[in-house]
Amino acid sequence: MKTTKYQTLYEELKTMMLEGKFKPHEKLPSKRKLAYAAFVSVFTVQNAYDQLLMEGYIYTKEKIGYFVSEGVERTVKTTTPFETITQQSVSIPYHLSFKTNVVDNTLFPLSVWHKLSREVLSSSLFSLMNVTPAKGVLELRVEIAKYLEIYRGMRVSPDQIVVGSGTQPLLNLLVELLGRQHTYAIENPGYGRIHQTLTGLGVKTTAIEVDAYGLSLQALLKSEAEIVHITPAHQFPTGIIMPIQRRLALLKWANEQKTRYIIEDDYDSEFRYTGAPVSSLFGLEINDQVIYMNSLSKSLGPAFKIGYVVLPKALLPLYEKIKNHHSCTVPNFEQYILYKFMHEGYFDRHLNKTRQIYKKKLEIIKSKIQTKPYLEMMGDEAGLHFMLRIHTQVPEYALVEKLQSRGIEVRGLLDYYIHHIDLKPHVPTLVLGYSGIPLTEIESHISTLIDTIEALI
Repeated sequence: MKTTKYQTLYEELKTMMLEGKFKPHEKLPSKRKLAYAAFVSVFTVQNAYDQLLMEGYIYTKEKIGYFVSEGVERTVKTTTPFETITQQSVSIPYHLSFKTNVVDNTLFPLSVWHKLSREVLSSSLFSLMNVTPAKGVLELRVEIAKYLEIYRGMRVSPDQIVVGSGTQPLLNLLVELLGRQHTYAIENPGYGRIHQTLTGLGVKTTAIEVDAYGLSLQALLKSEAEIVHITPAHQFPTGIIMPIQRRLALLKWANEQKTRYIIEDDYDSEFRYTGAPVSSLFGLEINDQVIYMNSLSKSLGPAFKIGYVVLPKALLPLYEKIKNHHSCTVPNFEQYILYKFMHEGYFDRHLNKTRQIYKKKLEIIKSKIQTKPYLEMMGDEAGLHFMLRIHTQVPEYALVEKLQSRGIEVRGLLDYYIHHIDLKPHVPTLVLGYSGIPLTEIESHISTLIDTIEALI
């Protein structure tokens, strides 16, 4: 009798628990994470977990996950194929990758950065050795304020800007400022790390569905949320650009209560290929209810752990009371280099160059996709990723699994949902990043992807 995938996975997990490789009360991988690592569907993992749950090997905590039960460990000297799976999850041999969290490193002006590094070391050594100001180096904050006024239409004081090493420490600061007693709303689908960070900080979160215009105002009104994190200029991952009517309605919602705030994540606003940049919510607001957040992960690269928030003036007195709990997490050295990079015009030139290259990549991709009637490109007006709808009867999870098994690293839209809502009928949709693929390889990469999809459907 042929063994099904779920039975194989069930036996492997059971053996690991019996051998003590999973300890009592240890949390098991999430269904999606395990499905990704084991090259199986989420439903396969669910069936395996259900069998283990029924037999008492594991127990569940609502909305948290599955855990190993007490007293199931015994000494068994056997090996398990699951060890191979966990090793593969660390380094899967993909030959094509459409990840959304990378950039084209060949475009970075490394020689300029080296030159500025030497200049900073020779001219600012004393400042480098001092304690970093809580908000960040003043010279850098002045340059950020200039940049925001020129490119985002935001007139802010450097005193409103707080520099930090990315999303997690900055959200940590904001949660302490705004309070853990509030419910924080996040977009669904959305950026999973926001949800992970907020729940890790001990706050209650609620996932608000995204409709054709961005975060659903109706769903937000029905929730208990007082704080909402959104990506209005280019919703992640759908790419939706929130229209002015929805923006104004959200601002009205925030202004109805003093405890309500909008955290505007402007993560890739530098990359818009048609027309002027979309206005920021912060620039539209007059009642100090919007907190602006951005980083350099898209413009320079994810290795540059430098981001910043712009606080409303009303929050500055409270910030002064808690700032000693939040020392700046970006070294002086890096901040002074970035200051010179912006002040001497290198940042603007770098953005102009990368925009042109990324636009060329996007044009090549469009030229290939438009020839295929079963493919539909969405959310490509801005940013460094897009959605590809595939009109087929093959379920999305199966299509993603098959593409990955053929060495093509992709993720489906369903993978970005915090909590699933009714998506029937759901057209299989891939979320594809293209920024990390060199211009010379973009045509071959997208052609291979299309050819593989065509063979699978």
